[in-house]
Amino acid sequence: MPQHKSSIKRVRQDKKKRIANRAKRSKVRTLYKKVLNSTDKAEAEKALTEAVSYMDRMAVKRLIHPKNVANKKSNMTRHVNKLS
Repeated sequence: MPQHKSSIKRVRQDKKKRIANRAKRSKVRTLYKKVLNSTDKAEAEKALTEAVSYMDRMAVKRLIHPKNVANKKSNMTRHVNKLS
């Protein structure tokens, strides 16, 4: 257990951030699946826009590696373009 005041505070902060980051990563996965599971082109394009926007924000914050986001965006775009 931490002994210093500052390290005790850091543990509290880390716990809050870990919970928040877990929720954000979960949302990324949910948005990704929503795009890939959609069969209607209009619905898929709307979901793609939302997912790309959110993933880009998470990449800027380095919550997810930017190249991982680029791969996911490419995969989602190919899926949406295949729909008729």
